[in-house]
Amino acid sequence: MKQLCAAVFFAFAPIAAVAQQDAFAGVIEGQIEAFLADDMETAFGFAAPGIQSMFRTPETFGRMVQQGYPMVWRPDTVEYLSARQTERGWMQDILITDASGRLHRLAYLMLETADGWKIGGVQVVTAPDVGA
Repeated sequence: MKQLCAAVFFAFAPIAAVAQQDAFAGVIEGQIEAFLADDMETAFGFAAPGIQSMFRTPETFGRMVQQGYPMVWRPDTVEYLSARQTERGWMQDILITDASGRLHRLAYLMLETADGWKIGGVQVVTAPDVGA
């Protein structure tokens, strides 16, 4: 019986991971779409409670993103890479091409809350080497 349970878990684990990544992508896409529409109230709603308490208002949060993460503020393209679980929570890696064509790799900390998945922070990771 123990082996059967393990086999069932591993059979469904990839499906669960894909569903989780889809949920993460929905949250991140929703926030980016709100930035593109200059809708700070909606964008702020995708932030985890800790981020909301740190920045206090949608306007302050929006200014921080505009100044500190311009590639997120106005991306040209967004590609979702892998998600991984860490001791801090789930990290969703994405690759953003900004309006100037530069690549940026970011890791989004995703936190599960009573209201669903929220963004707990964003870390800029070294962009991948791209050459001819």
